[in-house]
Amino acid sequence: MSQRVFKLALTGLAAGVMVSANADGVALPAYQSSSDWFTAGSEKVVEKADLSRETQRAKNVILFVGDGMGISTLTAARILQGQLAGGDGEENLLSFEAFPYSALVKTYNTNQQTPDSAGTMTAMMSGVKNKAGMINISSEGLRADCASSKGNELNTFLDLMEITGRSTGVVSTARITHATPAATYSRVPERNWESDDGLTEEAKSGGCKDIADQLVSYSYGDGVDVILGGGRRHFLPSEEGGKRQDGRDLTTEWLQRYEDSGEQAVYLQSGTELDGQDLSSTDKLMGLFTSSHMSYDADRAASGSDEPTIAEMTESAIQVLEKNDKGFFLMVESGRIDHAHHAGNAYNALHDAVAFSDAVQAAVDAVDLDETLILVTADHSHVFTIAGYPTKGNPILGKVVTNDGSGAPEEAAAQAGDGMPYTTLGYTNGLGYADLGDETDADARYASAADAGRKDLSAVDVEAPGYHQETLVPMGSETHAGEDISLHAVGAGSWLVQGNIEQNTLFHIMTRAAVVSSGK
Repeated sequence: MSQRVFKLALTGLAAGVMVSANADGVALPAYQSSSDWFTAGSEKVVEKADLSRETQRAKNVILFVGDGMGISTLTAARILQGQLAGGDGEENLLSFEAFPYSALVKTYNTNQQTPDSAGTMTAMMSGVKNKAGMINISSEGLRADCASSKGNELNTFLDLMEITGRSTGVVSTARITHATPAATYSRVPERNWESDDGLTEEAKSGGCKDIADQLVSYSYGDGVDVILGGGRRHFLPSEEGGKRQDGRDLTTEWLQRYEDSGEQAVYLQSGTELDGQDLSSTDKLMGLFTSSHMSYDADRAASGSDEPTIAEMTESAIQVLEKNDKGFFLMVESGRIDHAHHAGNAYNALHDAVAFSDAVQAAVDAVDLDETLILVTADHSHVFTIAGYPTKGNPILGKVVTNDGSGAPEEAAAQAGDGMPYTTLGYTNGLGYADLGDETDADARYASAADAGRKDLSAVDVEAPGYHQETLVPMGSETHAGEDISLHAVGAGSWLVQGNIEQNTLFHIMTRAAVVSSGK
């Protein structure tokens, strides 16, 4: 079998020195391409290669990441979506669960059994696993240490797509500088360096740049073409309500970058503006719709906040990117699934997962799958459980109601050993119980202390938006979990998604399907 070899015209792309590139191959720094993680991931994809199928190349690649969307979240969201449509729910499938190819993915970081998003997204985007908290810095670096990051920067799949002339886009319901979206375009030893106010003096004197600055000054290709999400505060100076201490307005700098390019660059701040924008004549699009993270989908709908949905952002991004005949790469993150889980609020986590499924379907409807690879995955799981023998069709957000299978029509609310009812959904650790009624913002839970342990839920509406599930172990925030997550694929090159893989293998699936980092 003919294998592809990585071309290594090494002058250090990640170190900031451009290298020659062509449609068949792109140079990567030696410490990245010779990493054991990198070579093992490449070999794994080669093992699955079927050259008879490789006439179908992916002109476009869309990577969807449901942050914190573990298997239990998928199951519960699938049931909720089915029940919202009037069914029992169990037979339902989320849009991407019907994709023809799937795999299980191992998520650990090099220093943690249970990972964080910086390390997991670095693995997906660079082909190299690393430590928690660091974005596209190899494990040779130290977290929050600017000096140690020098010479250990990793290049990303987005970099490779830009260098080979494709268009690129990043969409997120979180801050666009948050760990997952940031890992598509930036290199920092500390995920919290979202703007210069977070940089240490050592980092400033050592020449490390914050994440927002790196996005606006991104130098590969012609820059990131579409940027849609939250986090406006990290682009604006403090005197204008932002976080920046350097006095810079990065939104203005981004627009100025394209003034003499002949391309139309547009900056937006609301869903209404996005809906009214003529995308057919838009070449560069930045939309920062909130100061921090965007609203939970249920909160956005209830409050009437002028923010686009994740599906609307996805559709808009594709309309801008697909005008490039060479193709495009788009990463879409549903970041707030993770945040609702951290708050111990299944209501918002599941509703955001349903909205995420709608965004995937919008992409499927918008592209030609003969030339587009769509991947849907998570970065990690959460300690979120479905338990208690509820009867089929029981409201997934509700209290457990059982049927003993005897044929008797009576069903009864189940009681635990303490004589009190309990919910189907729960968390192993976290803040624990809270009843905030119709309050949809899960983050409001952080206003009070952890309240772990059992509560009498007899008179509590556990299906209300503001209900936060009970937990066993009290913690200031519910934690990630370490089990495998799923990967779903459809379109050009999707057959490469099989079996149980390391997370860094996703990079090699994308590069092989799109033919950007390897040649015959």
